[in-house]
Amino acid sequence: MAPVVIVGSGLAGYTVARELRKLDPSVPLTMVSRDEGSFYSKPMLSNALASAKSAAQIPTASAEQMAAQLKARIVAGIEVQTIDTAARMLHAGGEDIRYSKLVLALGADPIAVPLRGDAAHELMQVNDLAAYARFRAAIQGKKAVALLGAGLIGCEFANDLVGAGYEVQVIDPGQQPLGRLLPEAAAEQVRLALQASGVQWHLGTTARAVSRVASGLRVDLADGTALYADAVLSAIGLRPRLQLARNAGLKTNRGIVTDRLLHTSAADVYALGDCAEVDGQTLPYVLPIMRAARALAKTLSGTRTAVVYPAMPVVVKTPAVPVVVCPPPDLPGAWTLQREAGGIEARFEDESGKLLGYALVGEATARKQALTKLVPPVLG
Repeated sequence: MAPVVIVGSGLAGYTVARELRKLDPSVPLTMVSRDEGSFYSKPMLSNALASAKSAAQIPTASAEQMAAQLKARIVAGIEVQTIDTAARMLHAGGEDIRYSKLVLALGADPIAVPLRGDAAHELMQVNDLAAYARFRAAIQGKKAVALLGAGLIGCEFANDLVGAGYEVQVIDPGQQPLGRLLPEAAAEQVRLALQASGVQWHLGTTARAVSRVASGLRVDLADGTALYADAVLSAIGLRPRLQLARNAGLKTNRGIVTDRLLHTSAADVYALGDCAEVDGQTLPYVLPIMRAARALAKTLSGTRTAVVYPAMPVVVKTPAVPVVVCPPPDLPGAWTLQREAGGIEARFEDESGKLLGYALVGEATARKQALTKLVPPVLG
């Protein structure tokens, strides 16, 4: 019997494997990973510096240990070149691997930044354990980091870097941090709190060039400002890995298109996590991944189970200022704000006053559970 094959060893891939093994102890299982295949929480990469964690300290299990736990074959350090959905086979590292069912948990890649300058190639991005190790080595014993991007990951890295003692300058074309998640007043509280911790902001502009100078690196901004740093880190966002799926003839849009069973346009091929667009939704957060993995494991074991997404708040890991967001859907509505001494509660409501989402900053984050109960499910 051909195995269930999972491509990807991130949170999505390993959670599907664990949940499937609980339901079916005997089904043959193979995992293919482009990296070393260790298990770790990827969100830890943006808050491991302040706690002085090395790359070796982040994983909780090696590929060999995971293989033993899951009773699975794990092929690590191998890139999948092609998928033949008609033959139910994938080609990876010179090996043809047959599958009975295929799960694509491919993840996402950092968005490329078009920069000029003789040091543009020194721009760093942290999207996996190896990249974190390179970045940590590059800033060891250094003082200053220029950080491109003031979104969720950018703010988390900024907080982590200043917490580790670095001088941090954040560049973003938007007028506020967390521009896609927070209304203006809430974002301003985040900006001020991180600024008080040592973060310097350069908002409303972009980096144009990175050049090597005697003191390190010079970053030239579109507004004419020149910044100086020892390293430049990009955290402007991720783009789902779609090329493998496209080459295999799978339907893609913003992600690999699936229905609520996580089923793609090809027979017995499924997708989840950062690479997937589930019933029109792309939700690259931990809670949706966990929900999808549990539902898919049931389907793979013989019980067709549609994924259900309740309201799922996102916790932004910025110790300088606690932030919890339950992103509203793309529907008409408006933010209403309630300020208090220790924080801000922002509610996104439709015309009838129905709560569709919320953002909590500071002490207001204590109301996360109460508000989450009032928000309708994303996929009911």
